[in-house]
Amino acid sequence: MIYYAEVEVFLYECHSLKDKRSILLKLKNRLRKELNIAVAEIDYQNLWQRAKLAVVTVSDSKVINEKVLQQSLSLIDSFPELERAATNLEVR
Repeated sequence: MIYYAEVEVFLYECHSLKDKRSILLKLKNRLRKELNIAVAEIDYQNLWQRAKLAVVTVSDSKVINEKVLQQSLSLIDSFPELERAATNLEVR
């Protein structure tokens, strides 16, 4: 099973694309390291204070996929530099 989430976030304290990319790089590296998931910025690359991330986890267990995806959302929420605005979940 493939669990896919699109997560839209706002970065209110960013004043440049460099600031934004620095924060997102830190977030993506932490998600990859701690949860071993795929993550990428998929939209709003040229906006300073907005980003859309795709988070993907693959496993044969529904329970494991749900747990990992919830952990990833919790980790995203733990970053003080950003605020999660919208999340769309899909199962494929």
